[in-house]
Amino acid sequence: MAAIVLVAGGGNGRDCEVNRANKAALLAWAEETGTVLVQVNGQRKYGGPPPGWTGGAPQCGTEVFIGKIPQVIYEDRLIPLFRSAGKLYEFRLMMTFSGLNRGFAYAKYATRHSAQQAIAALNNFEIQAGSRLLVCRSTDKCELCIDGLAATVSERQLWPMLQELTAGVLSVALHPSPFRRQRQLAEVKYSSHQAAAVAKKALVEGSLRVCGDQIAVDWLKPNLKQELHSTSVQTIPEVLPSACGDRVIPSRLSPELADCHRLPPASRAVEYLNSWCKERQLGLPVFLTKCLQGGPEGSLQFWYQVVIPKYPFPFSGFIWVKSESSGSGAHEKAKNAVALQLLGALAGWSRGSD
Repeated sequence: MAAIVLVAGGGNGRDCEVNRANKAALLAWAEETGTVLVQVNGQRKYGGPPPGWTGGAPQCGTEVFIGKIPQVIYEDRLIPLFRSAGKLYEFRLMMTFSGLNRGFAYAKYATRHSAQQAIAALNNFEIQAGSRLLVCRSTDKCELCIDGLAATVSERQLWPMLQELTAGVLSVALHPSPFRRQRQLAEVKYSSHQAAAVAKKALVEGSLRVCGDQIAVDWLKPNLKQELHSTSVQTIPEVLPSACGDRVIPSRLSPELADCHRLPPASRAVEYLNSWCKERQLGLPVFLTKCLQGGPEGSLQFWYQVVIPKYPFPFSGFIWVKSESSGSGAHEKAKNAVALQLLGALAGWSRGSD
């Protein structure tokens, strides 16, 4: 018996009658052919893998996007049509709660050649009078952006929350939001386009709130991704996964402090940082350092935390320094190395808050 969930569609008169007839035809086709369709998370899926499939999933580039589908047309017409181009691995029709399709679907083929054949043969295909399909290569988007997170939210806090709400989370990176002042934007990568699409729907419909804040969820566009990465390298501190609200100092200084004539001597970076904070009435920075391990050629790894009384959050992370000893001299060297980078991070924050 086919596993299909059909919801009575809305509409009046002839439209409703046509939809009921089309749903009845779908059920009859599924029963006759033994096709199993499973509806979950706003989509109805065939295959993935289909019966009798051996081996792994097809490689990237084998999926096509199908748009402009009339809302009362279902798999009994779509699957045989797209099977005519090649062997199908999976077919996913996006559905509304009322039981109509949402006007688009995805067909994944066994080979890239079959996907190309489908695009060539079925793009602009007239599936009913006056309705032509749009068939093109699926972009296979796998990344979402979640905007509006509070500055105190960390990756360690966000990651398990997203894993609980969605499946297939591969990575989470936080950036200062370019759209909302003193907020963060999360760049979230999923294992597949399907996992990302399901996650997007779940997060949007679930009205996700983190620390009481309303969050905006959308696909991560290439130009935004480029902006986030180019900005974070120059001036913006990244959020440290190991401590909620703490910040890691970026590996490069901001353009204002990168000029060789303006860099303080490494041995006086703490002094310069103290003066910088005093001028802006932020309070005197408090340094905590702990030597964790030694490395090759006399290098030492330190954990650090820097608290500036009137700065929104502390900075913490890890840094390697070269030192001949592990005593107070090594700790002072680590503090100066941290201060030197922190000056760059604070310069970027100061410009943004002006």
